[in-house]
Amino acid sequence: MNKYFKNFLKYRHLLGELVKKDIKLKYRRSYLGILWTLIEPLLTMIVLSTVFGSLYGRTDKTFPVYVLTGRLLYAYFANSTKACMRSIRSHSGMIKKVYVPKYIYPLSSVCSNYVTFLISLIVLVAVSIVLKVNISYYILFSVVPLILLFVMAYGVGMILATMSVFFRDLEYLWGVALMIIMYTSAIFYPVERLYKTGKGWILELNPIYNLISLFRCAVFSTPIEVRHILYACVFSFGTLFIGMLMFYKKQDKFILYV
Repeated sequence: MNKYFKNFLKYRHLLGELVKKDIKLKYRRSYLGILWTLIEPLLTMIVLSTVFGSLYGRTDKTFPVYVLTGRLLYAYFANSTKACMRSIRSHSGMIKKVYVPKYIYPLSSVCSNYVTFLISLIVLVAVSIVLKVNISYYILFSVVPLILLFVMAYGVGMILATMSVFFRDLEYLWGVALMIIMYTSAIFYPVERLYKTGKGWILELNPIYNLISLFRCAVFSTPIEVRHILYACVFSFGTLFIGMLMFYKKQDKFILYV
């Protein structure tokens, strides 16, 4: 672990350059560039809140904020893990030519997506102000799910980055898994419906739902569920430990498969 952090300090400038490169490539040849980080979630929020607000009879004015909180966190997790899965293969040329700690590549994917995610939170702040959401000191707690989200994305991303080097079909399977995660994260429907039918446990098993729930508690100033904190912490740091262990044991074989 000590060697891991020494390498991180040594190559932190390279990490910064890779993050900049990822962000530039993402918006290359786009007229609006990084503004899409703000426009895309705003347009998605309008569509989802209009459609599902009518479908579920949600007339409260804060429903768009409810949708946006779920959508932003899920989108970051999905984009980061998919980018991690391709990170080793996409840097195969550099891996074969020079020595760089290989964990830098998935880490740069998670970090670059986190930068754009933090920028997109400007939309959430603006919409919350416009719709007059009652913000209180609870908002300070929002830092916790945001940190855990980063840890979870990196942990899961390390696992996927390792496995996808040897098993290319994983990318398609993960796409299906992300769809299941999305529909069980209560992004655009009220959770009360599932709890009333006794199926709330489906949501409880989803770690992304737990993070979204914690974030919504901070935004809407509602009581925080301790079990959601515990589950999210255990899952986030558990996947990080497993991901780092898998990556460390298999990284020397990457050059043979990329």
